Amino acid sequence: MTEPGTSQTTGRGKPVLITGCSSGIGRCVALGLEARGYRVFATARKHRDVSELQSLGLESLMLDLADTNSVRDALETVLSRTGGTLYALFNNGAYGQPGAVEDLSREVLRAQFETNLFGWHELTRAVLPVMRRQGHGRIIHNSSVLGLVSLPYRGAYNASKYALEGLADTLRLELRNTDIHVSLIEPGPITSRFRANAHQAFRDHIDAQNSVHREIYQRMEKRLVSEGPVAPFTLPPEAVLEKVVHALESRRPRIRYYVTFPTWLFATLKRLLPGRVLDKVLMRVGGRENR
Repeated sequence: MTEPGTSQTTGRGKPVLITGCSSGIGRCVALGLEARGYRVFATARKHRDVSELQSLGLESLMLDLADTNSVRDALETVLSRTGGTLYALFNNGAYGQPGAVEDLSREVLRAQFETNLFGWHELTRAVLPVMRRQGHGRIIHNSSVLGLVSLPYRGAYNASKYALEGLADTLRLELRNTDIHVSLIEPGPITSRFRANAHQAFRDHIDAQNSVHREIYQRMEKRLVSEGPVAPFTLPPEAVLEKVVHALESRRPRIRYYVTFPTWLFATLKRLLPGRVLDKVLMRVGGRENR
């Protein structure tokens, strides 16, 4: 398989729908797949982001994963342009809601799941009849190392990714007699606007001043607003693009694709270490981040 970024065309016009393309992984994957010959439908939830994606030469339209009507309308538009076919769906649009579990209200947790899980599930359900009718398809979910292990003060995001992993694993089993493949990509730290978006979600939804965790929150905010990669082993979004290409083009796509050294490390430690020992490791990692 040709490495991503080369000039060889391999997509041959196959339509791919991608969510969360305003920046980072989504934008990188959209541009990378377009260069490989796929017909990419790059979606975002804001008008200005859609306009910018269109200026880059991409077919782009609005899709807000927290809005059922937006999900339905976007898919209808895509299918009307492709004659009712869709080769692949790459679910990527998500955000991280920082905050201690005891500071997460029901509404805040629901909002995290609306975007990170329920919207993905709704869109996946909607494309499955299309893929069954055409006899094939690829569904790729951009999960996270935090769908494998948990870190403190990321409870909402951890929970949404753990739930995604379970739902995707179940769907894969239920599709075992079809040519519809379900893959999970599990990145660790990737260069993106994730920290900036997480900081905004924190300021919008967490009452830091009245929390017993306020001192930790002060240190956490410094990390979220800092420039440049904070976490060791941070990779560019092209590392995810490479895995997406494999999941799209391999005859036997993998069930899981680990991206970055931390994902490999924590997945291995989870298999080998007793739970309490793993907890100590994860607390040290979380503590080091918020020093």
